[in-house]
Amino acid sequence: MLNVAETCAATRALGPGLRAVAWVQGCPFHCRGCLAPEWIPQRPARRITPRELAAELLRDEAVTGLTFSGGEPMAQAEGLAETARLARRERDLTLICFTGFRREELDGRAGAAELLAETDVLIDGRYVDARNDDRGLRGSDNQRVHHLTDSLRGFDFDEGRRRAEFRLRGTETLLVGVPPLRVAAAWQAMETPRTVRDAEGEDAQ
Repeated sequence: MLNVAETCAATRALGPGLRAVAWVQGCPFHCRGCLAPEWIPQRPARRITPRELAAELLRDEAVTGLTFSGGEPMAQAEGLAETARLARRERDLTLICFTGFRREELDGRAGAAELLAETDVLIDGRYVDARNDDRGLRGSDNQRVHHLTDSLRGFDFDEGRRRAEFRLRGTETLLVGVPPLRVAAAWQAMETPRTVRDAEGEDAQ
């Protein structure tokens, strides 16, 4: 079973093309400036099987890729790897995975090799608020983009323009993406009910 904080059936803010996103609950890092502090605690959110999650992420027939973030995906690596495998049996998909761990820290970590085997692009490293350079899909300039396959080499992960999408769900406003600095500042200043759906619930180093 996976412990999932939120999903988004389709977005263009977290990688090339139309992507479905899963954010997991729970993160061992507590990075200053994290835009998703409610996803850090190791507490029950929504329990779901990999098969159920794969079906949910494939709901939109136009989706061509998956993005996993959190929270910390590598804390639930085995379940996410199975989710990716099941989804790829149904459709040709790319996978982007964010992690607060450095790539080197994942060696020997339970389930990490399985998830890395399914991943096309890994964005690693903790989020450092003071090093947020307002560029690319990484949250701060210490984070690294690892192309584990050649599938997404044409996309500018490092210097490209950031995008953010807002979704309204009842009384909540949802933010999807790695937001530009001015958007992030306005978001954090909001006093109305909100729920973060950003890539950078990941953390800092």
